[in-house]
Parts: sequence; structure tokens; C-alpha cells
Amino acid sequence: MAGHPWVRRGYSAALLALSPLIWRRVWRENLPGRSRAERWGCIATPSTAVRTLWLHCASLGEVQAARPLIEALARRYPERRLVLTTMTATGAERAHAIAERLQGEGGAAEVSHYFVPVDFPGAARRFLERLRPELAIFFETELWPNLLAACERRGVPVAVVNGRLSPRAFRGYRRLGRLMAEALSHVDWLGAKSEDDAERFRALGMVASHIAVTGSLKFDMARDDEAFEVSERLRSGFGSRSVWVAGSTHEGEEPAVLEAHARLRERYPDALLILVPRHPQRFEAVAELCRSQGMTVARRSMSEAVTAETSIYLGDTMGDLLALYGAAGLAFVGGSLVPVGGHNLLEPAAMGVPVLTGPELANFTDVAEALREQQALVEVTDAATLAEALMRLLGDAAERERLAAAGRAVVEANRGALAHTLEGLGRLLQAK
Repeated sequence: MAGHPWVRRGYSAALLALSPLIWRRVWRENLPGRSRAERWGCIATPSTAVRTLWLHCASLGEVQAARPLIEALARRYPERRLVLTTMTATGAERAHAIAERLQGEGGAAEVSHYFVPVDFPGAARRFLERLRPELAIFFETELWPNLLAACERRGVPVAVVNGRLSPRAFRGYRRLGRLMAEALSHVDWLGAKSEDDAERFRALGMVASHIAVTGSLKFDMARDDEAFEVSERLRSGFGSRSVWVAGSTHEGEEPAVLEAHARLRERYPDALLILVPRHPQRFEAVAELCRSQGMTVARRSMSEAVTAETSIYLGDTMGDLLALYGAAGLAFVGGSLVPVGGHNLLEPAAMGVPVLTGPELANFTDVAEALREQQALVEVTDAATLAEALMRLLGDAAERERLAAAGRAVVEANRGALAHTLEGLGRLLQAK
């Protein structure tokens, strides 16, 4: 076995020392009716006749990005059980929604979800013994040393798909050099988003011959007809108002968004902001922030009607972001005015909505560059420049249409990562 197993033992000891903090996080990230014992690998054992594909995504954003792959695996391997795991409760809810739809369509023999076990050696071993996957697939940067090692011990091939390492993440992982080299020694195939990502994985110790540059799965978004239908109903209800959306916003970002909206309403008094915070635990605080600034709020979760007096429509529900993007004339993607690294710029682009963003895009540099090359991205730096961009674009229908068309063209032109990824996964399964 390559790598440095002794480093993993030190890592496991550190996890044990941090177990009170880990348990606190586990206690919070759960769903009603679900046993927290899943976090220790205590899951149901399937029939030995069932062949299982396991796909792990960290949270909501990763589940959304992995949706084309999830659907493709269900279609390509309908005789297999497809198990999704997540770290967060919001990711679990989205995984359940996708699973229910796939099973309703008859797309797979079984699609189910578990919470991923905490990366203690015993929990990882117990989870693998009970799940018995034929293939383990980790999405993006989910590199859990004990889970990866447990896969190798059981002879389970491991793939990392849509592999990405931002410069910031790379610097952090590099400080754990030997631990990461040991973890990557258990990966049989890695599909990197870009050559830059591939180079960073090689620098961490990944065997070069096990890496392929596949492109980003985010470009392979499937058309969501249901989201388009919801968008159309919302637009009809909004009438002729000037509507923009700020999606996936974070703490410290909403004040700038609200300031930009207040400036916009000085010129466009009927302007309506659809505000969609990234994390559900912040819905109440964001609603209160809006009201504290004298803005009338209608909450989606409460089915409150948008009236002529409504200034903000708060998207405080889960799984509706695509539809809310499509209901607007302009879309600002959050996580980009604060040092988060941005969120998926392709979601509004795929819905035919012009895309605005702040400067913090470390997690989406490849996507941002593709949009920039086709002049399909409007970049702002603060509340003032965001307000200026909104006012300029609301007054220029031709430019809005150009941006929307350019964004859709970028999505279409960069498809193909899904086919490359399925090819790589197919080779691993054939080698079993």
C-alpha cells in the first residue's frame, strides 16, 4: 500500500480528541425520523444479491451539481442499487427529492440516502461492511482518509469525480501533505475539472496516470421542466414589475444586497428582489434584517402573496433556487461579495437569466472564465456597483437578451464532462 498509514493513525487520534465538537455538528445536521447512529456506520445491510453504487456529496450545492451524474447512473445501471450520502441535512433533503423522482420514473431498482459516517476508523469500517458497494464515488473534494482506506481494504474501487482544488484549498491540503498523499493513494481514478485542478492533485501525491481531465459536470445540467413551469407561474404573478434575484447569499452579504435594492428602487420604485439565503438556519434572521430596513417581505415558506407593496420575496424554502432564478430578469449569485468562493453561476445561465457576481469566485474559476470569454458575466464589487449594474441592465433590454443568450450558449458549448466521467466509472466497474 502506498502512502503513510501511520499519518492516518495520528489523524484518527486528532478526530477522537475533537469528538465533542464533531458530535455537536452531527446532532445539528439531522432529519426527523433519522437515527444519528448512521453517523457511526450503523445502516441496514442489503441483500447480498444487490449490487450497490455509492455516491457521496458533501452538501446541497454538491448534490445539485451531481444531479446529472445521479440521473445518468440510474439510467445506465437500473439493475443496481444507487446509494447517496451527504454530510448535511439540506443535502439529504435534496438527495431524497431526487431519489423519489427517479424511483417514480422507474429509473433505477432502488435509490436511497444515508448520512455519511464520521471519519473514525470503526465507523468507516462498519459502514463499508454493511453497505458493500461495488464502486465508491466521491464528489469534488470529499477526501476522507479512513473511508478511503476502508474502501481499499474491502477491495472497493474508488473514484473522485468533478475533482476540484481551489488555490486556497490546495494550500490548506498541502499543509497536510503526507496525510493527503496517503488518502489519495487509495483513489483508483480521478476526473478533474481542469488541468489546473489535475496539477494540484498531482502535487498532493495523486498518481498522474490515475487522473483524467474531464471538465466540469456543472455544465451538463439537465433541463428542469418543473423549474421552468414554476418560474412561469411566478413571473405571471409578478406582472410587469422589475424583478431581480440574489441567490445563495451568505451572512455579511445581505446588507450589500439590500443597499443595492434600496438604490435601485429610487429609480425603479416597483422593483422586486427575490432573496434566497444559502443556509436555512438563517432564514429568520434574514427576514428580520429586511424588515429592520423598512422593507415589506413576503415569505415563500408561508405562501404569502406578493402585492404591490411587497419589496422583497424571501425564498425561504429548499430546492426552489432554479425556479426562483428563472422568475427574475437578472440574477446575482451570492457567496461572491464575501470570501466564500462563490456558487454555481451556471444555474441562472441555464435558466436564460443574465448573471451578475462579486469578485470572490475561487470555487468557480473555470466556470467564471468560460462566461467571461463570451462576455456573459457581469462583475461587481460592492453595493454601489451592484446597484449601478442593475439599473443599467434594467434600462437595456437588448443587453439583457444578449447576456442571456451568451450564458445559455456557454452552458451548451461546454457540455461533455458527464460522458467522460461515465466512461471512467465504467472502466472501474469492468475491472471488478
